Amino acid sequence: MILKFLLLMVCLTTSKSQSAFGRRKPLETLYRWKQIDFDFPTPQHRNMAIQNGEFNQINVIPLGVERWKNRAFISTPRWKKGVPATLSSVPIAAQEESPLLSPFPSWEWHTAANCTGFTSIFRMSIDHCGVMWALDSGQVEAFETPRNLCPPTLFAISLETDTVLARFPIPSEYVLQNSLITNLVVDSRDAQCRDLHVYIADAWRFGLIVFRDSDASFWRFSHYTFYPEPLLSNYTLHGLNYQWSDGLFGMSLGQYYLGDRTLFYHSMSSSLEFAVQTSVIRDPSRVNNAVDEFKLLGESRGLRGQVSAAAIDRNGVMFFNLISQDSIGCWDTRKDYRIRNLGIIAQNNVTLVFPNDLRIDHEVPQLVWIITNRLPMYQFNLIDPNEYNYRLLYMEPNSAIEGTVCQIY
Repeated sequence: MILKFLLLMVCLTTSKSQSAFGRRKPLETLYRWKQIDFDFPTPQHRNMAIQNGEFNQINVIPLGVERWKNRAFISTPRWKKGVPATLSSVPIAAQEESPLLSPFPSWEWHTAANCTGFTSIFRMSIDHCGVMWALDSGQVEAFETPRNLCPPTLFAISLETDTVLARFPIPSEYVLQNSLITNLVVDSRDAQCRDLHVYIADAWRFGLIVFRDSDASFWRFSHYTFYPEPLLSNYTLHGLNYQWSDGLFGMSLGQYYLGDRTLFYHSMSSSLEFAVQTSVIRDPSRVNNAVDEFKLLGESRGLRGQVSAAAIDRNGVMFFNLISQDSIGCWDTRKDYRIRNLGIIAQNNVTLVFPNDLRIDHEVPQLVWIITNRLPMYQFNLIDPNEYNYRLLYMEPNSAIEGTVCQIY
C-alpha cells in the first residue's frame, strides 16, 4: 500500500504524458528523459568522462527494464561510443521527472578489464527469489564498428545484497557467427528457485539457448519458427522506413499446470505467435528430435503486427508491445489466438514511440513495466535532444484490461 501511494504521488507530479483514452489512463509515466545521465561520483568525474570520450550523452539509450521492490533497473547497452555504464537502478519513489541512473551494483563493474565486469547488458529477468539474471552481449559499438570484446555471458546478481553471485559465459559452440543474444526469461518454479532454467533468444541466428542453473549447463534449439517473416522485416514508423530481419525475440511463460508450462514466443519481424511446452526445451536430449513440438498459435496479427517484448501476469493475460503501432496489446491466454481476442489497451503516438521492453514484477498486486526508446531514430542518429525520447511507464494489469476483450470475468 505504501508503494502504491508513492507511485500515485509521483504520477500526480510527473504525469504529463498524453493519453488516447481520455479519462481512462491505464498507462502512467513514472519517468521521462530527453537524454540519459548518470550519477557520477563527482562533477569532476563526469567532466573527465565527457572530455575523454567515455560519456557521450546522445549515444546512451535505455533498453531493458525490470523492477524489484523499491527500485527499477534499466540497461543501457554500449551500442555506440560513450556509454559509461550499462546497468543502473533508479528508485521507484524519486521526485525528479528525469532522475540520474545509478550504475549497478557499483561503478567498478562497468570499468573492469579482461571480461571480469559488464560489457554491454541488453536485458534482465528477475526470479521470485530476488536474483536478477542479466544478459551481457559481450559486444560494443554494434551501430558503429561492432567489436566482440567478451563472450556473451549470463550474470546472476543478488538484489538483497547487491552482489554478483556468478557469471556464466555461453559456450562458444552455441554462439554462432553474427549471433545477437538479445533477450531472456527466467523459469523458476519451487519456493527456493532451485529448479531454475533461463531461456535465451538469439535474434540473428535464430536459436533458443537454454541454461540450467543446477549444473550451469547450456544447450541450444534451432527451429524454423524462430525465423523472421520477409514481409514483416520492412518497417515504417513515423515516416522512417527501415529493414530489420530479427528472428526469435519475445518470450513469455504461461501458467504452471500439471507439472508443465508453456513458453510462448515470436520473432520480432513477424506477425505470428508460437508455443512450446517447457518440458521439451528443458530436456537437452530433445534438441534434435522435437521439431513437431513447436506449434503455431491461431491467426496472424497483420502487416503491422511486429511485437518486441511480452509477459504474462498471474491471471494468465499476456501483454505485448506493438512496436509499429505505438501500442500495447493484450491477450487472455485461455482464449484462441485470433484477432477478435487481441485487445489494444494503450496507444499514443508521443509517449509510446517504440515500446521496446516489457516486464511484469513479482509484487502484490503486480505492475507491468515498459521502456519506450525510439530505437529506430536512435539507430539512424535522428534523436532530438530537446524532446522527451525515453520513458519508463507502468500500469496495473487488471485496470488496464477493464472493458477490453482481455477482461477477466
